[in-house]
Amino acid sequence: MEETITWQDFSKIDMRVGTIVAALDFPEVRNPSYKLHVDFGDEIGIKKTSAQITERYKKEDLIGIQVTAVVNFPKKQIANFMSECLILGAVDNSSVVLLQPQMKVPNGLKIS
Repeated sequence: MEETITWQDFSKIDMRVGTIVAALDFPEVRNPSYKLHVDFGDEIGIKKTSAQITERYKKEDLIGIQVTAVVNFPKKQIANFMSECLILGAVDNSSVVLLQPQMKVPNGLKIS
């Protein structure tokens, strides 16, 4: 287990549900990845990110699925691409399983 945090630390993390609307190959990176565009609803809009999820997911199967992501990290450049959010997943070595709501919910819904 990592270092413990306070409730105040946790409350700074803005996690939301969004729907993947585009999944593109990302050949410029070392580790196989996709470029993803995720719709977080009217308040936040569409954010881009990259994800090393090619081992379990085909890009055509990702379109339309809902995911959970942190939307208030600063932008991060990955190769020639600017990542704007972090999709959450359960990681087992290099294999990632995306965290998804059990039922369809409105895009932008806050996780708490």
